[in-house]
Amino acid sequence: MYDVLIVGGGPAGLSAAMLLGRCMRKVALFDTGEYRNSYSHAMNGFITRDGTPPSEFLRLGREDLSKYEVDLKQKRITHLTKRADLFQAIDEDGQAYLSRKVLLATGLTDRWPQIPGAEPFFGTSIHHCPYCDGYESKNKPLAAYGKARKAIGLSLSLKTWSNDVKLFTDGTNKLTREDKELLARNGITYATAAIERIEGEDGQMQRIILQNGQVEERHALFFATGSDQRSDLASQLECDFTSKGVVRTYKHQETNVKGLYVAGDSARDMQLVIVAAAEGTKAAVAINIELQKEFRQ
Repeated sequence: MYDVLIVGGGPAGLSAAMLLGRCMRKVALFDTGEYRNSYSHAMNGFITRDGTPPSEFLRLGREDLSKYEVDLKQKRITHLTKRADLFQAIDEDGQAYLSRKVLLATGLTDRWPQIPGAEPFFGTSIHHCPYCDGYESKNKPLAAYGKARKAIGLSLSLKTWSNDVKLFTDGTNKLTREDKELLARNGITYATAAIERIEGEDGQMQRIILQNGQVEERHALFFATGSDQRSDLASQLECDFTSKGVVRTYKHQETNVKGLYVAGDSARDMQLVIVAAAEGTKAAVAINIELQKEFRQ
């Protein structure tokens, strides 16, 4: 029997596990080794860890846990149920675990652009988050990628880092007159032709080739193609979701299922590593307070 099961070993899960370990709780942390930022070469925007490779950040986080009563398990939880006040988790090998509380920190998966030639540039010059990687692309010719009207907001945002921004809708032409006027007022050009391929070398994209023969020099691409829940465990417990597809959480990361908490990207629109870590800590405090109440005579 565990006090808390944490599913997900990224920043949110590690942060929660450390604090709960410091509260002398018996914790199991399940980590599949699959992370949203696996393509990234550096984790940016985290105070004292700016520029740290994600793998090194995770190694340091696991090292921090070594002095606490936290069982690290390289296992995937496939089923999660609740009966009365206890949760039962079952891993990929059929092993069952019981706990009083559960924290899901399973994160999201990005829908990376399926453009011929793009994959070698994932994480080096093709990114999903300008707050994470925009600074490294400052003053370069940038591309905002998204079909129909999905990347209009992204293209406007990229003006923070470069005056040379072009919107690519890849064979879709849904821009309204108002959209075009807004882009023009902000000095953003656009191309609606389908993309044939992306070219570059040594991880650095250099140009976008359109099917109409047009060649666009672009040195970084940011995309707005959406994301999906990495795990269906929240759905198994019939959690509420927002219209944007993330788990609905409340003040202290609690969900509509009593005893179940969600932290990190799977529960928020503000999807930054430092925010995920903070939410893991916030959830851990709330969980510990609930356990204190339950163990009180």
